[in-house]
Amino acid sequence: MAAGRSARRGSLNYWPGFVDALSSLLLAIVFLLSIFMLGQFFLAREIASRDTVLDRVNKQLAELTDLLALERSNRRRAEDQLGGLQTLMQSSLAERGRLQGIVDAGSGVDTRVAAAGKELDAEKAATGRALTTIDLLNGQIAAMRQQLAALEEALAASESRDRDSQTRIADLGSRLNVALAARVQELSRYRSDFFGRLRQILGQRQDVRIVGDRFVFQSEVLFNAGQAALKPEANPELDRIASAINDLSREIPPDIPWVLRVDGHTDARPITSSAFPSNWALSAARAISVVQAMVARGIPPQRLVAAAFGEFQPLDLGTGDDAYARNRRIELKLTER
Repeated sequence: MAAGRSARRGSLNYWPGFVDALSSLLLAIVFLLSIFMLGQFFLAREIASRDTVLDRVNKQLAELTDLLALERSNRRRAEDQLGGLQTLMQSSLAERGRLQGIVDAGSGVDTRVAAAGKELDAEKAATGRALTTIDLLNGQIAAMRQQLAALEEALAASESRDRDSQTRIADLGSRLNVALAARVQELSRYRSDFFGRLRQILGQRQDVRIVGDRFVFQSEVLFNAGQAALKPEANPELDRIASAINDLSREIPPDIPWVLRVDGHTDARPITSSAFPSNWALSAARAISVVQAMVARGIPPQRLVAAAFGEFQPLDLGTGDDAYARNRRIELKLTER
């Protein structure tokens, strides 16, 4: 029977390793997706701001275009009026010359002379009015040309601002991606330091394992069966772990939002206890007990997170005692807030 149990244990050691590797890969992908989503959030906010600016610029361009079209139409109408007045002036001048010729011819008919004089005076008055109107139209055309030049200048300035905004947005996105990548690399370096120190502290203990980016403690190391109070024998281990975390926290720059996440897990067997109505409650109480022990040893509370998973994140899908023992665990993970 002992030989059969040993063989069974040996065969199980391959499958958990495969599951651990897949879990680590999934966590890494989730972490990278979180970073990517954060970058996309900031970038989307900046793009939304740029879209607002572009909408405002487009509205201004539309208004300027309409005003420019109106001014051009007014200018064409004024030029047509000017052409008509010039034609009328030329006609008046020709008629004036004709009448002046009649007068100069010395016609002896007084009535014709008087009528021609009156007609000449009328033509002079009409010519004066035409000249005044022409001067007014010339002034209006000059003003329209100035307005047209100002509109074209404003349109060019708007297009320049739009190009500058697009350049700044592209530069901001690039800098954000670089900053996020640098933060990920820096936190990864400190996580590696943290793992190295815990390896030195814990040595080669069989009841403490590394699963991906987490340290896994079997629940029996810290707690009695069905209990959430830490065993006295766990204090030396917790002291060494807290000391390593405190040393590392003094090295991590304060602007890196790191936390130590304490995850509580149980096996799949239901619990029937007045203190813990479910495996959720038991796993949460155990995680909180470890967090409180870390706080008591000097770790800032804002750097700690207690999480409860109940029986819903097993490492081993088996139903034997060995599988249940592997699934009852406390995990420590250094991650971002």
